[in-house]
Amino acid sequence: MKNTLLTLVFLMGSAVASLVAAPARPNVLFISVDDMNNDLGCYGSPIVKSPNIDKLAARGVKFERAYCQFPLCSPSRSSIMTGLRPDTTKVFNLQYHFRTGLPDVVTIPQLFMRAGYYAARVGKIYHYGNPGDIGTSGLDDPPSWREFYNPAGTDKTALEPEITNDTPSRGLGSAMSYLADAKGRDEDHTDGKVATQAIALLEKHKAEPFFLAVGFYRPHTPYVAPKKYFDLYPLEKIEVPRIPADYAKTVPAPALASTRPWPNFGTTHEQARRSKQAYYATISFVDAQIGRVVDALDRLGLRDNTIIVFWSDHGYSLGEHGLWMKQSCFEDSARVPMIFAGPGIKAGTPSPRLVEFVDVYPTLADLAGLKPPANLEGVSLRPLLTKPDAPWNRPAFTQVQRGDFPGHSVRTPRWRYTEWDGGKQGVELYDHDADPGEMKNVAADPRHAAVIAELKALVNKNWPVRVTGGVAEPGAKKAKREKRAK
Repeated sequence: MKNTLLTLVFLMGSAVASLVAAPARPNVLFISVDDMNNDLGCYGSPIVKSPNIDKLAARGVKFERAYCQFPLCSPSRSSIMTGLRPDTTKVFNLQYHFRTGLPDVVTIPQLFMRAGYYAARVGKIYHYGNPGDIGTSGLDDPPSWREFYNPAGTDKTALEPEITNDTPSRGLGSAMSYLADAKGRDEDHTDGKVATQAIALLEKHKAEPFFLAVGFYRPHTPYVAPKKYFDLYPLEKIEVPRIPADYAKTVPAPALASTRPWPNFGTTHEQARRSKQAYYATISFVDAQIGRVVDALDRLGLRDNTIIVFWSDHGYSLGEHGLWMKQSCFEDSARVPMIFAGPGIKAGTPSPRLVEFVDVYPTLADLAGLKPPANLEGVSLRPLLTKPDAPWNRPAFTQVQRGDFPGHSVRTPRWRYTEWDGGKQGVELYDHDADPGEMKNVAADPRHAAVIAELKALVNKNWPVRVTGGVAEPGAKKAKREKRAK
């Protein structure tokens, strides 16, 4: 009997010790940037200086080929936060909120809050007009947060009158506009304030499980940053692609319709170079703010129990194809930087596999041991976070709207296929083995008929019902909106 009691006490003690030793639930630091493409040091840029994002890539898995579902702010952000594709959220513009049609949808932070996490937002996670809505909640989703903060710095409150706008018919939020000698310290600008507030929340909530979403506003136009960041990019080292005069004849008209007038919104080559210089300067500025937040996480001893996700809402064209900004189906616009780092994630090994934004939600739920909603439209990336080159056979889908008809694009390891209005407005096919810049449309080449048939079948499977008409913005309304600041 005595031995039995001793055995029972030992087993109970072991169970208690096991519970004490069990790892805490992982925190999530969810870092987003606005309009940042893959021109980063860790993605191979020979010119862009992004030391803090590069360090983050070295401590986690950098996805070489990650794709957004819709290269426009609100549709893309709604998709990643709900784990649903745009045809499910019905978000195709900057006005419609996903809860209008999906009032009970559970977002990523909601799932974590239901599991007892503290969830907060600092800055831009859902859509904000940038710079128009800085300092407000914009098109936020209040059920997603316990707390939220909307910083506004001197770039918004004092410096806007000094900004140069080389496309004066366009509002600052959709213009090629910049301020090369912005006054003030980093901490005085909006993104500096975002970092400062995020650090304060890390310090306050370090002892409890948290989901902290930190949304930076740069490098979104207007490209504003302190002068020291512009000094990193001498103008003589900045070049913008020169597009052949007859290039527009080689692709369907909707492919180039996101930039009007084409090319480069009608700016001169010199003006485009200055905008690109300013864009790169703002990348380095926001990189420094990301470094402040990640350094604070490490200083507070949270590194070993925090999953970090870094992402941009979409890519960004800088003169490729004569286009500027986003809303195209080309690689420059659809491809995004995305990095996962943290416990259980392999450090320093990039993944070459194709992944999508809709995969982020099920991945975070999987890593945290939470049961996600059954309707998510992506898959967990956990196999790639432990073995980045694990077998993977999933294409990536991206879409845009052109007035009342869509553009649908599918990316496979070798090919990109795009069709406009179900093919009625044209098709495109690009061979990334031979043409990574997507400058030669080979859709009309009969040698690729079988490839087109295969890729068209993927498009038809992903979009069995084509959304046209009333859901998309009418062309006149869209044109009017583009003149306002985003």
